[in-house]
Amino acid sequence: MKQVLETNGLVCPFPLVEAKDAMETLAAGDELVINFDCTQATESIPQWAAESGYPVTHFDRTGDASWTITVQKA
Repeated sequence: MKQVLETNGLVCPFPLVEAKDAMETLAAGDELVINFDCTQATESIPQWAAESGYPVTHFDRTGDASWTITVQKA
């Protein structure tokens, strides 16, 4: 299952805070698609995923200052 988390317009660290909260509700194997436009999150979200043992299955720039990242719950 994929859950989409829209955090565009939120300043850092809120995209990461929202992602952590959303990940708590997912079952193992589910994926969280995080859409964000906070530049700092391009580093903080992948770093959190790596430290938490969550594989990043997709990471792409979607605009001048927006990105999408998909993290799988291990």
